[in-house]
Amino acid sequence: MVDISASMVKELREKSGAAMMDCKKALVEAEGDVEKAFEVLRQKGVAVANKKSGRAASEGLVVGQIAADGKSGAIVEINCETDFVARNDQFIDLTKQITELVLKNKPADAEVFLEQSAGSKTVKDLVTETVAKIGENIILRRLAVFEASGDGIVGLYIHALGGKMGALLELSSTKSVDREKLAAIAREIAMHVVSAKPQFISKEEIPADVIENERRIESGKADLAEKKPEMREKIVTGRVDKLMNERSLQEQMFVKDPNNSVGKYLQLKGTELGTELKPIRFALFILGEQAAETNGKEE
Repeated sequence: MVDISASMVKELREKSGAAMMDCKKALVEAEGDVEKAFEVLRQKGVAVANKKSGRAASEGLVVGQIAADGKSGAIVEINCETDFVARNDQFIDLTKQITELVLKNKPADAEVFLEQSAGSKTVKDLVTETVAKIGENIILRRLAVFEASGDGIVGLYIHALGGKMGALLELSSTKSVDREKLAAIAREIAMHVVSAKPQFISKEEIPADVIENERRIESGKADLAEKKPEMREKIVTGRVDKLMNERSLQEQMFVKDPNNSVGKYLQLKGTELGTELKPIRFALFILGEQAAETNGKEE
């Protein structure tokens, strides 16, 4: 076996842009020949993929999948460089493969998932191979996996306009009821999340510092400067309460029934089904958005 020196690995890394371990494996396979090792990396797509890994990937898709029994679901954001590639069949096939694997493996986060098995290779290898084929950088940006407890269900909604937004939502039920009807309600609430973009499940879950910060902002507004202290306090309280309602899923007016809040709508639907319904948590993914929060209970 040829002794692979550090200088040989360094030379190949500089030539290919590939990771150190990939270079070392290629050199072993090529019996120490740097040029042949570079060809090995190109054949495997590693050199091409790593050269593209620094390029911006701000396009892509938000995709998701629900298990057949509705008890679990996954949502994933996968980025590429151009909208053209986001509509490419190979890229779309990759997103489907990844979503299925996320739902099956239930990883804690994207970093962990990339190292998990995808048949005879890792998920990272799967991504690398697709990068080599389509010629653009691909990034698995974030993911969320929900498993409903008890008689609850998980709902998913992906916005039809190009797959740029999506939401995953867990809905609890105090009794076992018609799963098809329950799934339809969960999907409706997930659709509302995409449309209204709440930040919290309910007003009770809003941190005290968030409320206090809004009170400070409202108190300092110029139109209240001449008001008496008691009147100013009343106005500030009203404004902050309105803002918190707008940010809370249960207090928002339901997009499909503007006469009722989401909480009231779920109460009415629960009565129809003979159960109590409550949103437990949601994940809202908007393509390219900085924040990637899951709102509601922790895993």
